[in-house]
Order: sequence, then C-alpha cells, then structure tokens
Amino acid sequence: MKKIPMRWRAEIYLLLIAFVWGTTFILVKGALGFVGPYTFLALRFILASILLACVSYQHLYRISWPEIKAGLALGLFLIVGFVFQTVGLQYTSASNTAFITGLSVVIVPIIISIYTSSLPSWGTTCGIVLATTGLFLLTVTNAFYVSYGDILVLGAAFGFAAHIVVVDRWSFHYNTVNLAIVQILAVGLFCMLVAIAQEPWPPVINAPVMEALVITSVFGTALAFLVQNTMQKYTTPTRTAIIFITEPIFGAAFAHFWAGEVLSSRALVGCALIISGMLLTELDFARLKLRRLRQT
Repeated sequence: MKKIPMRWRAEIYLLLIAFVWGTTFILVKGALGFVGPYTFLALRFILASILLACVSYQHLYRISWPEIKAGLALGLFLIVGFVFQTVGLQYTSASNTAFITGLSVVIVPIIISIYTSSLPSWGTTCGIVLATTGLFLLTVTNAFYVSYGDILVLGAAFGFAAHIVVVDRWSFHYNTVNLAIVQILAVGLFCMLVAIAQEPWPPVINAPVMEALVITSVFGTALAFLVQNTMQKYTTPTRTAIIFITEPIFGAAFAHFWAGEVLSSRALVGCALIISGMLLTELDFARLKLRRLRQT
C-alpha cells in the first residue's frame, strides 16, 4: 500500500483544526446560556494552559523573563479578541461570528501597511474591498441597523489581527511554546479576575458547558497549537492559509446542522464575498512574502 505523503497528512491535520475551530462558535454560544462569558473563558484558557504546560514542560524549564513579558503583551491582544468575540456571541449568530472573525485575515495587511507607512498591493486592496462589501451585506439590515454583537465581533477581529502581526514579528526571537503558554494563561487569569468580580459562579457545570469546555480547551486550543506548530512546516504558508479559510465555512455549516441557523440570500452573498476577499488577500500576501524571501 502506497504511503500517504507527509504534506497530505499535515494538510489533513490542519483541516481538522479548521473544522474544530469552526464547530466552537455554536458550542460556545450554547454554553453561554448557562455560564457567563468571562467564567467560560477563564475555565477554557486556564485548562488549556495547564494541558500545554504538562505536554511541553521541558520548555518551561528554560523560560526567560523577556519571554514572560512578551507573552503577557501578546495576551493583551488575545484578551481583546476572545472577550469581544465571546461577549458578542451572546448578541449575534454563530454564523455571523465565524465570518466576521475571519476578517482578521484581511485586517492583517491593513495593520502592516499602517505600521510600515506603505500602501497595500493591488491584490490585497481588491481583497479588502470584497471583504468589506461582504461584511456590509452580512451585518447591515435593510433598515441600516447593525447588531451590537456584530460590532463586538468586528472588534475581536481587529484584536486577532493585531495578535497575528505581533506574533509574526516576535516568534523568531522567543520560544513559541513558552510564548503560547504565557499568553493563554494570561487570558485565563484576566478573565477569572473579571468573572469573580462580575459573574456568579454557576451552581453546576452541565453537559453543554462541559462539552464546549473540552472541545475549546483541549482540541481548539492546546491540541490545535501543538498540531499547527508540528505540521505546518510540512506544507506551504499559502496552502495553510487556504485551509484555515475554511473555518468560517465549517462554522456556518455546523451552526445550521446543530442549531438550525439559516442565513438569508443576502447574507450568503456577503459570506461568499468575505471568503473571496480572505482568499485573495492571503494569496497575494503570501506571494509578496515569497518574493521578498527570494530577494534576500
């Protein structure tokens, strides 16, 4: 029997990560009916950080103070992303959350252009226009009303985009495993403090909450990080980006089959434009990055 090429196996694992991330939107939304958003995030990220620390304990022996400071700084961007996203889930659909969160892919080159005082490329600009048009169709009603949840999730997309940019610049200088553990723990501890101050502790952790916690902390955070860091080197950044663009598609599909969420024709067109904008932006960004590498 012919052995499956390592690149194919790596891409299958990465696709499974995208699938798991896609399923988390509707599962978290269901859990928020029984537990506060900060309590849920605290449990999710503290559990994930403990799991990562247990699996990667050999790295923690060599952790440095600069790595701790960098991890805490990265944790601030993750806090913005996950808090805005999770609170926003209470006020909008899981499908909208999945696609609006995906806009972080399009926001990344905008942040880089502002930081470098340069204009984005033509391909990236077209991707931004497509995604922005799609966002308008998805979130703005005929009465020109945008839900509070959609606004919060858009804020989350900016937080995630900023996190991606900073990680890309710092990952070469620090141990990525140590950075991940510190920033994930930072999110958990911050949310725990807010939860203690603002939210009542649930009398019981029921099945929907436990199910969402296991999938998001074990599979969606700890295991996803380990698999991504192990397998991504066997494929190209462009192919990885294309695979991860399937996350909002999985999110909308799972929300439909699991909870019966239905997107209108207008929203479906908006989703298609967002996916097209994400794909165009990622492909163009990867092409420019490859060109710079060849020139060095």
